Amino acid sequence: MKLRNLLFAAAVFAVPVIPMSDAVAADKFVFTAIPDQDESALRKRFDKVAKYLSSTLSMKVEYVPVKSYAAAVTAFRNNQVQLAWFGGLSGVRARGLVKGSTAIAQGKADPNFETYFIANAGTGLTTSKEFPKQIAGKTFTFGSKGSTSGRLMPEYHIRKYFKKTPQEVFSRVGFSGNHSRTVALVQSGAYEVGATNFKVWKKGIKNGTIDPKKVRVIWKTPGYPDYNWSIRGDVDKTYGAGFIKKVQSALLSMKDPDLLSSFPREAFIPADNSDYAPIKDTAKELGLID
Repeated sequence: MKLRNLLFAAAVFAVPVIPMSDAVAADKFVFTAIPDQDESALRKRFDKVAKYLSSTLSMKVEYVPVKSYAAAVTAFRNNQVQLAWFGGLSGVRARGLVKGSTAIAQGKADPNFETYFIANAGTGLTTSKEFPKQIAGKTFTFGSKGSTSGRLMPEYHIRKYFKKTPQEVFSRVGFSGNHSRTVALVQSGAYEVGATNFKVWKKGIKNGTIDPKKVRVIWKTPGYPDYNWSIRGDVDKTYGAGFIKKVQSALLSMKDPDLLSSFPREAFIPADNSDYAPIKDTAKELGLID
């Protein structure tokens, strides 16, 4: 089965945990986020964002969690949410399903995001400036199937170097579901090698959830555009002219160090759909989107 068909099947069976609604209530604004970390961490972060946006926009703003990247895209497509914190690939997919939708903000570091290839210490693999060809034949885990940093970009580099699919390169290939889980699986030895988001790695080193004696970074990808806040193209029609600009301004004005550190980001900066053209092109090259 082609990779594209596998992803489509995953999207079909990934059902959002939020209920369908017949119409959008103009007195409530709803957003979600890709589940790239454990649910408790996401809830803590985005409930704070909802409180901030409620105050800044002078209306009720609600965060609703979803169970998968595909579910986040589905919720956006179905107008169950009007705003979402997406990765590069999920953002490209979601905006392509809703006419006029646009990326409006990104983290200061997001135009030059990185994926870290990590290895269990027992493999003997060490940090290299060159792509680590010694990973061939080992067990390998990606993050979510719809992740830019946990799947799209690492697969791109694996195929580029080996001229083979990951299934042909490794003895076993897995999908952990999120970056935190990828690190845990490699650290425990359940998988020998994996690919994770560099922000999650740095946060784990800082808070002590990652043991550098058990797992280490062996290679860092070149930079690429990734996370973004994307908003539906029909929001101004629902909430009034200029509402998209108001939401963008609220995100760009987010200055609370505690709130920003939970992402973790230094600040948010403007974004545009054209910023993610490299992600769209790479996904097409790998057959992940048409």
